[in-house]
Amino acid sequence: MIKLPTAYCAPIYQFALALQNGGYCLEVKEHFVKQSFRNRCEIYGANGRQKLVIPLQWRNHTPIEEVKLSYAENWQKLHWKSLVSAYRASPFFDFYEDDFAPLYQTQAISYLVDWNAQFENLVCELIGLELNIEKSSHYEDEEPDYRQIIHPKNKALRKEVEYPKYIQVFGDKHGFISNLSILDLLFNLGPETNHYLKNLSLTA
Repeated sequence: MIKLPTAYCAPIYQFALALQNGGYCLEVKEHFVKQSFRNRCEIYGANGRQKLVIPLQWRNHTPIEEVKLSYAENWQKLHWKSLVSAYRASPFFDFYEDDFAPLYQTQAISYLVDWNAQFENLVCELIGLELNIEKSSHYEDEEPDYRQIIHPKNKALRKEVEYPKYIQVFGDKHGFISNLSILDLLFNLGPETNHYLKNLSLTA
């Protein structure tokens, strides 16, 4: 079973990888990795690729399962406002809005892995995707190591993987932007998201 990192509204590549493998082992014993998808996602805003970053409470060498969210700033309101601005005009945002809005209105969740899991569970439910997910009991090397491969700085995931183009809200301004958050795919393709993920060629 492949090991994948926790991710905030994971990129399309990661969701496709999970689907095509029937599931994955969630890495919860690794140390937190800065500037990764673990606490950020990338959406398509009016100015192109836009990052949404979750502020955290953590120290060096903190296992990812122990990393907590920080609610010192109202980042939830900012993230939701950004999603509305980016996808209000997309075909399926209105259809899914009531499912996602409540997730940004609670501070009951303490840990990053739990925050990320609620989004993944919701997306899977909305597109009819069933994944077999286990949690790691210890950290060990993997080959290939998707915990390292799936990273914003790994441009191969955008340049070497052929992502079929679909209509994006601001595509006329900035062209097609690949491997964004799963939310970009969901709000633009709706029920066809599952089919897109299933047929994506993952060679990179």
